[in-house]
Amino acid sequence: MAQNCLGKIRSYYARLSEKEKKIADYILENPEKIIHSTINELAEDLNVADATVFRFCKRIGFKGYQAMKIALASEIIEPIQHIHEEINEQDNVATVTEKVFMSNIRTLENTLQLVNGTSIQKAADFLLAAHRVEFYGTGGSAVIAMDAFHKFVRTGIKAFTFIDSHFQLMSASQLSDRDVAVIISHSGTNKDTINILKTAKTNGAKTISITGYPKSPIAQHADVALFTSSEETEFRSEALSSRIAQLSLIDALYVNMMILNKDTANKSLKKIRNAISDTRM
Repeated sequence: MAQNCLGKIRSYYARLSEKEKKIADYILENPEKIIHSTINELAEDLNVADATVFRFCKRIGFKGYQAMKIALASEIIEPIQHIHEEINEQDNVATVTEKVFMSNIRTLENTLQLVNGTSIQKAADFLLAAHRVEFYGTGGSAVIAMDAFHKFVRTGIKAFTFIDSHFQLMSASQLSDRDVAVIISHSGTNKDTINILKTAKTNGAKTISITGYPKSPIAQHADVALFTSSEETEFRSEALSSRIAQLSLIDALYVNMMILNKDTANKSLKKIRNAISDTRM
């Protein structure tokens, strides 16, 4: 799978040094210029050492500057989205359907490039040790939070969620240092969501964010930040496209919990199945 250079830069941004952020900002703003520049030219333009540029490339997962340039060139010169995502009104139903599926596949591939094993492990450790886990999201993200509850209630962990943002804030105010708050927001800038995060942290709860923007408030202030990658098209917003990636991150955490908490999870599943079976009798 080709590495998503711009996506990886956005993912690692919060963990970069100030000089590395300077390089990251330049690349994000001038990707076409980078593929025609040498490492010396880039370093000179930014008044940093060649070694700093090289370390930056290693930090975001490339063997060196040339490897990063190759990934960047393939990403901006021949983007897959031009093949699969340019839906227009003249497309027939089958073509539109194929393009939607290919767009979703690209979203998952790009998000996978952003997955940080250390962050997933830390999130899993938080969830495994939690007395109570609450999932928070407003608007479209509320649907993702409900899906997360629907999954995690099977793990044996005490999982909760509320659709109404006021109920969410009230619930967050009751969290403790034994609890975990999972905050879902594509933009990471929703005021209600930020207030929920601040309230959870004030009470000592561990916080996990799922967002598309590393520089957003919820990414910057959460104990663990997980990132999605999605692109806007004429007929589908970036936030809507990101949902399949958010669901996949939730799935990854859920399956890890089922494995790590196997005995308790099996008991919980048995109770759920018995309860459902009783209602059908």
